[in-house]
Amino acid sequence: MKICVTSQGGSLDSLIDPRFGRCAYFIIYDTEKDSFESFSNPNINSPSGAGISSAQFIANKGVNAVLTGNVGPNSFGVFQASGIQVITGLAGLTVKEAVDKFKKGQLKPTPNPNVSGHFGMMGPSALANNPQQNIPYSTPGFMPGFGMGRGMGMGRGRFFQPGFYPQASQPQISKEQELQFLKQQLEFLKQQMSLINQRIQELEKGGK
Repeated sequence: MKICVTSQGGSLDSLIDPRFGRCAYFIIYDTEKDSFESFSNPNINSPSGAGISSAQFIANKGVNAVLTGNVGPNSFGVFQASGIQVITGLAGLTVKEAVDKFKKGQLKPTPNPNVSGHFGMMGPSALANNPQQNIPYSTPGFMPGFGMGRGMGMGRGRFFQPGFYPQASQPQISKEQELQFLKQQLEFLKQQMSLINQRIQELEKGGK
């Protein structure tokens, strides 16, 4: 069986990337051979359609399951059509930890996409600094398409330009799913804070 894990780096010790379509790396682990391959995501900077393109890229690798932090409706649709299991909510774990949990049968498939389309338009660091972009459609007060400015040309009009229309059916999540979602985001932010503190200490000690 082949498992695809979205990763922030190219090794099993790398943290899972919370995005799917615009993750940094795809790590494909073969459970029968106990080996893995690492692929840089060719769609990380795609202006649109990254979710679908990345899902097709993975499907062509003969993958049976995808382990990640979050999956939007477009990617999820490709996986459903390809018969690929999707497991979300794993941000904060390393690739190895996620694979081990999967092999032990501790992970359950996700029945629906858990974020809106265009979730991954901002990178992991930007998502950590702007957590509103990680909020699901169904969260009270969330307005998709707003608050993505910061001089990046991703402001109020983005969702109404060609190729960026809102999804016709917005994924609805239960309180339990939202709780899991918020916990994973908290864990992701903790990991980011740890990396930032580590870098500050290195710089204060005169490191490069």
